[in-house]
Amino acid sequence: MKNTEAIQAFVALGQESRLNVYRLIVQKGDIGLLPSQIHEMLGIPNATLSFHLKELYLANLITVERQGRTLIYRPNPKLVQDLSHFLLDNCCGGKSCVVTKPSKKVKAS
Repeated sequence: MKNTEAIQAFVALGQESRLNVYRLIVQKGDIGLLPSQIHEMLGIPNATLSFHLKELYLANLITVERQGRTLIYRPNPKLVQDLSHFLLDNCCGGKSCVVTKPSKKVKAS
């Protein structure tokens, strides 16, 4: 993944309504959501929702499938996976990032 692709995704998710729309779409996974369902669940006006969906689509975070006059929005899991790998690629200097809690010392009585 290139820096520009990651930046585009982060910019798209950097707006609260868009982040909420994206999180809702991700929850539905392969089933996807219709714009009317998103509007009903989040109360975002249709014109505004259309704009947010377009931004998420242009950032490649979601896919859209047309079935007749119906649009179904689904997450793009490959981009999410690529974004995760991009962020964690050099994490912790190549060592395991698992943080272990130091054991508590027990005082002898």
